[in-house]
Amino acid sequence: MTADALAAWCRIRNQIDWTSAVGEAPAPVKATVDGLATWCVAGGRSSSPDRGYRLLAALARSRADASLERPLTCGLLAEWQRLVLGMPEVPFRQGEAFAKGGRERYALTPHTQRNFQDCLRESADLRVPLASRAARAYLDVAFFHPFPDGNARLAMLTLAYVLELEGVRLDQTGPLQTTRYADDPAGAADLAALVCVLIRSTHRRATSARH
Repeated sequence: MTADALAAWCRIRNQIDWTSAVGEAPAPVKATVDGLATWCVAGGRSSSPDRGYRLLAALARSRADASLERPLTCGLLAEWQRLVLGMPEVPFRQGEAFAKGGRERYALTPHTQRNFQDCLRESADLRVPLASRAARAYLDVAFFHPFPDGNARLAMLTLAYVLELEGVRLDQTGPLQTTRYADDPAGAADLAALVCVLIRSTHRRATSARH
């Protein structure tokens, strides 16, 4: 049987020093180009226009939720996921999940949903730099794989939400769209560093545009 990638992620997640994985990034940052909206539209082109419209609706909803400072919870993600998938209800997965052509298996235990909820709660820990919190939440969604479908899209919305809560919007998301592996601590730390770079570069371009 394929090894449990979720267990590997939980082990690695607790070994990474997220506090020192990146430096400080500016906040708030208002991009001159809405990179997430561009990503949503591009997501629609990959299959059908409706997919893009649903992603834009989920993005708008997530930003409205950020304006209300709603805590990041599994229930909140389910609300966005209903919009992403265009379904009236999206329950937490009821069995094992697979990704990457079956090469990664995410087991399900009686504690999986509770553990996921605990991980999401850590996205509000201000002792950890913003970029690390956003990257870690992205990977939590990717590797807990909470819903039967659409988890990659939800992971991006989750990363954006953590940033949005502190007034940060990126002007590009393309570099984030690479394959991540649950048993790769260096890759997880690199993602946090990449988010930090994207925040800084967005801030630099926005500052230059104002002058």
